[in-house]
Amino acid sequence: MNDKAHVILYSKPGCHLCEVMKAEMAKSGCDELYELEETNIESDPALLARYQYEVPVLLVDGREAFKHRLSSQAFRNYLRQLR
Repeated sequence: MNDKAHVILYSKPGCHLCEVMKAEMAKSGCDELYELEETNIESDPALLARYQYEVPVLLVDGREAFKHRLSSQAFRNYLRQLR
């Protein structure tokens, strides 16, 4: 059984906030709590229409958890609450 959270990061190339969000996730020190899937919204017309002006968006286990910004501490706390 996989106890890790499934995390999807909706992003797009050249998105500075997306890079900052990934860096904060890396700083969180809780890699053992999640598996990351990064999705480029430009590869899917439906995702592009939905998130064009909203990236980055972070889904955790299918729920929108963070949008635009997150801190490493907030991310770590969120994941620990789930587990």
